[in-house]
Amino acid sequence: MADNDYQSDHLETLDRDLSRFSTLERAAAYSTRPMVGPAISLIFIILAGLIAALSLGQSSGTFVIVIAAIIGAYMALNIGANDVANNMGPAVGANALTMGGAIVIAAICESAGALLAGADVVSTIATGIISPETLTDPTVFVWAMMSALLASALWVNLATWIGAPVSTTHAVVGGVVGAGIGAAGFSAVYWENMIAIAASWVISPVLGGIMAAGFLWFIKARIIYQPNKIEAARKWVPVLVGFMAGAFATYLSLKGLKNVFDITMSGAVVIGLIFGVICWLWMIPVIKRQSRGLENRNKSLKVLFGVPLVVSAAMLSFAHGANDVANAVGPLAAIAQVIQSNQISNDVQIPLWVMLIGAFGISVGLFLFGPKLIKMVGSQITKLNPMRAYCVALSAAVTVILASWLGLPVSSTHIAVGAIFGVGFFREWDAERRLRKSKREYEHANLTPDVRSMRKLVRRSHVLTIGTAWVVTLPASALLSVGIFLSIMAFTS
Repeated sequence: MADNDYQSDHLETLDRDLSRFSTLERAAAYSTRPMVGPAISLIFIILAGLIAALSLGQSSGTFVIVIAAIIGAYMALNIGANDVANNMGPAVGANALTMGGAIVIAAICESAGALLAGADVVSTIATGIISPETLTDPTVFVWAMMSALLASALWVNLATWIGAPVSTTHAVVGGVVGAGIGAAGFSAVYWENMIAIAASWVISPVLGGIMAAGFLWFIKARIIYQPNKIEAARKWVPVLVGFMAGAFATYLSLKGLKNVFDITMSGAVVIGLIFGVICWLWMIPVIKRQSRGLENRNKSLKVLFGVPLVVSAAMLSFAHGANDVANAVGPLAAIAQVIQSNQISNDVQIPLWVMLIGAFGISVGLFLFGPKLIKMVGSQITKLNPMRAYCVALSAAVTVILASWLGLPVSSTHIAVGAIFGVGFFREWDAERRLRKSKREYEHANLTPDVRSMRKLVRRSHVLTIGTAWVVTLPASALLSVGIFLSIMAFTS
């Protein structure tokens, strides 16, 4: 009997000990989870340095290029963590894509865009902001580009940490401006380009917001508020999809085909028009088949916009990869070329290993750190459904094309976020208008300020946070870059 009591007490003690170990393991796993992302990021950054070293061999200046590759990889990670949210956030917020599906699609399309069409804009970042003639010393030019790259990466990292989607283009431009001023004074900067970029702070979000609100008004007037919503959707959804396809075909023609042969804006529009008509005709039977058996209510319309929204998000990611990979590897490409040739040139050639670092760095950063800002952009500014999210994507595509035609340097980040705000503010205005129209003026007039604020469909706090981050981005990265450049020069002199 005593033996049985002893065995029972022993087993209870063992169970308690095992329970403590299990609790300890769970606690350890929970506490170390936040370290997984930084650890994988560090591995990728080290691999980027190794790729640069293996690609260059034992040539002179290899060590400096390896350091630049490490900083470029760090910048690419930050672009993936911050900038890609603008493309996938609306689709995730509208429940058209899961977080995992969005990350996979964005990673593939971002990499493809960077590798296939990204080289087109790298040289602009490398030599189109500061005049190479004012930086005749190759060593000073290299340190200036490295300072710009590190400063912009640090600023984007900080913005991601506080949850503000900022323009990585403006961060890099600010970094290059600051380094140029530190190296050769204010005369080194192309101030005409800076004025245009500053104007885009206002132009980008306003254009995106107005365009998105206009598309949402069209969808509400022609589909949602119609007596037979399904019949109206059969008519207009193919038109909207064809318009989206044509817009993206125009944009991708300007970005991708430009590397194959010379193409004008009118030629790209013709290509887009042809592709848009084909997609419109192709979608007519598809939407007709999808709409069979659907009830005549708004919830049914989400089914018809789901697949076009996913495709548009994928196309936006491709376009983003083609455009914004330059932010990560533009200065890196310039550093590598100057060190290897020992001279500064306006024509920057982009080695394959440099493009690979930028392309895969964006994807890795998105996978590890992107969900935070994807959630914020997709659901925390205003509530999105597939129709509203589609308006955001369509607005982004059309606004970028119009800006290219007008020669305005705009930010895809500012356009997408401005479009989300535009959709939200339009919904507020439309709800107020319909409330007055429904002859409930007395109830509407006697709402207290607290109750009326609860009816707001856009979170005002995000307007202030994001707007401040946008305005501060260029001067902050410029100041950081000046400080880093002067520190490097003091250390190396």
